[in-house]
Amino acid sequence: MGNRNMATRTYGTASTEQQRGMSGLEFVQGLASGALPLNTMARTLGYEVVEAESGRVAITLEPTDALLDPWGTVHGGLTATLLDSCMGLAIQSMLDKGTGSTTLEFKISLVRPITLETGPIRAEGTILNVGRRVGTADGRVTDAKGRLLAHGTTTCLIFPS
Repeated sequence: MGNRNMATRTYGTASTEQQRGMSGLEFVQGLASGALPLNTMARTLGYEVVEAESGRVAITLEPTDALLDPWGTVHGGLTATLLDSCMGLAIQSMLDKGTGSTTLEFKISLVRPITLETGPIRAEGTILNVGRRVGTADGRVTDAKGRLLAHGTTTCLIFPS
């Protein structure tokens, strides 16, 4: 899936009818292609869903000074959001029409500080297992050189939407 210019990207929420009428993969691919709006949190933080395939989703972001904590590093909450998003969407990509998911818990480990000098970062979520009621995934945040910045795991509840 290609990356769309954020200036032309739409933000909001897909209608319930749209969501129920698509498989999870169709939904997540719609986010990546720009056919569906990204959530407004993506606009606020500046991230973009750039790849979506069955069981794997990638998100990218260029750190800005609006994301820094008092010590001049990117706030850990941003990293948590990126991981929660890519891991949850990876699980969603495996679900049938009329099925949704939500995060029950996640854990992250911050390995290296992210600063403005880090440059573009990529969060990639990959499923570990998807059952009838629970899905698990892991995720990695890396810089442009492929260095690991953070990693995590999630457990999501799967339910009829």
